[in-house]
Amino acid sequence: MNTWPVQDAKARFSELLDACIKEGPQLVTRRGTETAILVPITEWKRLSSAARPSLKTLLLLEHAPADIELPQRGSAHRRSVIAL
Repeated sequence: MNTWPVQDAKARFSELLDACIKEGPQLVTRRGTETAILVPITEWKRLSSAARPSLKTLLLLEHAPADIELPQRGSAHRRSVIAL
């Protein structure tokens, strides 16, 4: 993986993009600290599809997966009411 200081990445963005497409992920640093990685869109889509589904996706499923842990009812901690 090539490393690009942020100044070079900004000045030579087209070259950075071409390197990403041809060689794979490219690391961008700011003041010597690893800050970001530019990845090809195919890699991003692969990583995104492999990630855990969002809560919205889980709730919209017709059949919920069996491994979802649901808290027991009545286990929420509530504040006591103070009369005014």
